[in-house]
Amino acid sequence: MQAFLFISLTHVAQTGKYVATAGRTHIGTFQLVRQIRAGQTCQLWLAMNSATNQRVALKILKDDFRRDRNEIAQLKHEFTVGSQFNNPHIIKIFEFNVAEKIPFLALEFFGPRNLKQVLNEGIAQLAPHVPRFVEHGASGLGYLHSQGWLHRDVKPDNFMINENGNVKLIDFSLAQRSKKGLARLFGRSKVQGTRSYMAPEQIRGEVLDERTDVYSFGCTIYELVHGRPPYTAESANDLLNKHLKSSVPILKESHGVTEEFSNLVSRLMAKDPKVRPSSMQDVLTEFKQIKVFRNPPSTHA
Repeated sequence: MQAFLFISLTHVAQTGKYVATAGRTHIGTFQLVRQIRAGQTCQLWLAMNSATNQRVALKILKDDFRRDRNEIAQLKHEFTVGSQFNNPHIIKIFEFNVAEKIPFLALEFFGPRNLKQVLNEGIAQLAPHVPRFVEHGASGLGYLHSQGWLHRDVKPDNFMINENGNVKLIDFSLAQRSKKGLARLFGRSKVQGTRSYMAPEQIRGEVLDERTDVYSFGCTIYELVHGRPPYTAESANDLLNKHLKSSVPILKESHGVTEEFSNLVSRLMAKDPKVRPSSMQDVLTEFKQIKVFRNPPSTHA
């Protein structure tokens, strides 16, 4: 999947090192190679650990956020949560550190593209990988749930895909512990997440469980097959109201999927959590008993 790496490099012949576009060559023990992408608050860089010669991805806070206590706390939280996981479908997190006043995470490098980026190039490229995504995504989320955590921000942006179509879950900045017992009966949840994928109970600030991630996973699958999220709107409030009140959109007959697969995706996105599969293991069990497409799509990616 080397064709995915379209980011140019600047090479300094005198030192044999690559120069970051910001003029910086190193952060701590890590040699910056190239910027992979940039988000609102962070940049993601391919880097080499000079001490171990290991290739990693560095998640670096942008200049404007390097003194923001909330952003730094979120980065620390992502490390605290993610560093304890050991699963083939969850990205490994090696280190949180601050070097030269720059907070960063060192992560496993697993290809530079997420599913949203691939989607933006056209759903035809993703179609052959949908069955593997469902299996890998559900496996990774199921493991996270088994460790007592909820992701709370399941969406195409938070799944990386490599050249073989393998998928890994990323970004644990909004992850929270599952609530049990009295905490579940009387607790509330802070309203956080990405609007296009938020479950009704998440929008209402109710206590969440595994089925909340199941809903967002269903929205993600829908988008991978259909090319856009299940609900769209011109305003944030209208979008949230659609998650709360609009009928569940149906994939049936869309892009050649089977009726059984369409029905499963619709149940994942049910308004009532009791109608959804109760766990990712249940999602996997049902998924393995059905076909996704009536006729397998050709492989382009």
